[in-house]
Formats: sequence, structure tokens, C-alpha cells
Amino acid sequence: MVFTNTIFFQEIIDFPTMTSQRNEKPHRSSILEELDILRQQDYSFTSGRILGSMCTQPHPIAKHAYLRFLETNLGDPELFPGTKTIENHYISFLKTLLHAPNTAAGQIVSGGTEGNITAMWIAKELSKKKEIIIPQSAHFSFTKIASLMSMKLVSVPLTPAYTIKVSELRKKITSDTAAVVAIAGSTDLGTVDPIQDISDVCQDEHLFLHVDAAFGGFILPFTSQLGLSLPDFDFSVPGVSSVSIDAHKMGCSAIPLGTVLVRNRKWLDSICVESPCISSKTQTGLLGTRSGGPVAAAYAVATYLGNDGYTKIVQRCLDTTHYAERQIQKMGLPLAIKPVLNVLAIRLRHPQDVIQKLAKQGWRVSPLDHLSAIRIVVMPHVTQDVIEDFLPVLKKICKEVGEL
Repeated sequence: MVFTNTIFFQEIIDFPTMTSQRNEKPHRSSILEELDILRQQDYSFTSGRILGSMCTQPHPIAKHAYLRFLETNLGDPELFPGTKTIENHYISFLKTLLHAPNTAAGQIVSGGTEGNITAMWIAKELSKKKEIIIPQSAHFSFTKIASLMSMKLVSVPLTPAYTIKVSELRKKITSDTAAVVAIAGSTDLGTVDPIQDISDVCQDEHLFLHVDAAFGGFILPFTSQLGLSLPDFDFSVPGVSSVSIDAHKMGCSAIPLGTVLVRNRKWLDSICVESPCISSKTQTGLLGTRSGGPVAAAYAVATYLGNDGYTKIVQRCLDTTHYAERQIQKMGLPLAIKPVLNVLAIRLRHPQDVIQKLAKQGWRVSPLDHLSAIRIVVMPHVTQDVIEDFLPVLKKICKEVGEL
């Protein structure tokens, strides 16, 4: 079948919408009205009823900053030198936050998945090896990585606290190990692997150690100010080679924005390619075009909040988590583990039944089928008032399905 440009564009023009008839050009107001109708079908973080996501409502300053940089493209930096300066400032902020050495560098990415891909890409190029050792709690992005890069995943079992069993880690290392992965804030339960112990193993074996801190990276740096003792996870641990961290999670920025930082900036050269036809001779990373909007938003939030602002957010989330923990236990529902960060997992016999009934009541939690549990992530939009509204609904549904 042959398509001509005329037919192609005519089909686009004629494509019917909710607000226009065929061959009738829609007005601006009708287009926006259609978008509003569709947006109303979405759940909203502002309602507080999204309880199963690790994202949250962006800080108001993030929204303003994002809109100011809609047309900017960091993939062509000499056209947007001001935006490039913002990117440099934001990476410097993260280097300080994560105790990175002067030799370190960062690459802005779309989020945790791309951050993990980038780190493993570097590890493969540096080592010329093809095995990645991961804990069983690793993010599903590593399954994508294995497929994309023809790498083999070697899984390490977990302790009863759902962290990597370091004694088993050494047994998994082979002559083809390219990297070891540790988690700082697991997707399932918010657990933090013993990074120092893993670092010791990796230093002994001269292995690349990547820390996936997409979730915990904007929590753990502030917990010491709250008197909490949690494992060190960043470049203060000498064996850590790279860290991924997401601003659109606990960083309270606009979606999407992540960063991967590496201990040695020269390592980024291993994934650098020549880039003719744009203002820079070479380009690093997976993406060619990169919007400056999310970067400006993340920088604005980080500058506005600072360490004190982030500490207060973490404190509120943890306080609300512990309040929810107490109330759930009083209700008679068991938790998978005592929360480490702001993540709760409630064990149930029929989790899918509960999830479906909660959804009908307008509440969204996420499934942990392998743990026979539901997950609640107490993000900044989840306040104690929200928890107080949610718990009676949960209790009623649990009684209906025989959980209580």
C-alpha cells in the first residue's frame, strides 16, 4: 500500500475529536475544553488519594520554573547557555548533597530507569564484562537493561529484613562480573541495603558498585538531622562508583527528572559519541533531546527548599508514616516489615480484592503480589488528615473481604 503526503495529512486533518466534526477546524477553546475533560479522568496527587506512587505533586515553584523553559533543549547546549548553566548548578548541588569528590560528574536523565541504564552502560564499557549482580529487591529496570545490553542478571537473596544478603554476594562474583547493584530505598518496601558492607566486597574484588537511590536519595541525606541512624549510601562510602537519584520523587520536582552521578568524570567518556549537526561536538547519555524544563524546575525547588526545607518534608512524611503504622496495627492488620523509610506494606490474604474495592472508592494503592501485600507510599501529598480519611475505608473493605 502506498501513502502520499496528501492522504497522510488529510487523515490528520479529518481525524474526529470529541469537540469537532469532520473537516471542521477546532477552536482553541474547544481543544482546551476537550483536554480538561480528559484530565478530569485522571487521579490527582492534590486529592491525596494516590497512595501507591513514589511520585508526588510538584512544588509550586517547580511549576513556574518548568513553564519558563518549555522550548529549551539541553541536547543542543550552545543554543541555550543559560539553561546549561542551570544544569551545571543543579549537578553541583547534588554532588554536595551526595558527598561526591571533586573528580565526580553527573548526567541529567529522565528518571531512575534511565539512570540505572546509564550506570550499567558505563560499567559494561569500562569492564568489557556482561554480568550484573543485583539483590532480589532490585527495580524492574534491570530486566530492561539485561535485554537492551545483552547482559546477564545474577540475583542475590535477601535477609529477613529484605536487604541483600552480603554473605551470598561474594559467592555470586565471577570473572565476568561487570557491576554490583545496591538499593537505597527499594521500590517494594523502602529498604536500604548495607552499602558499606557491599562496598567492602566490591573494593576487594575491584568491582563497579552502583547505588540505585532513585527513591531514597532525597530522604537519607536528611535523616541524620532527625536523629535517625540509617546506612550511609553515597560517595562517602569509598567503594560507591555511581548513584542514581530522582528529583520527581521525594525531590518534589516536576516529572521527569533524574540524575546519575559517577565518581570519576572520565567514565562518562566511555558513553560519549560524536554529534554532528548540533552545537556540541560530542554528546553523552542515552537521550539526544533533553528538555530544560524539568532541570529548571528541580534547580528551583532545591534552591528554594535547601537542606532545611527538605528535612522538614522528610520529617512530616516519616511522622505520618509512623502514625499510619500505629493505626494499621491497632486495626489488626499485619505489616510486612517495620517501615524503614516512608513506605508501608500491609499483608493481606486477598490483596487484589482490597485494591479493586479501594479503587471503586477513589483510593489508589499499589500491589505487592509476591509479598501478598498492598503498598502505601507516604509522599508529601499524603498528610495525616488523608490517612485519617483512608483508614476507615480500608477497615470497612477488609471486613467485607474477610481480612478482619
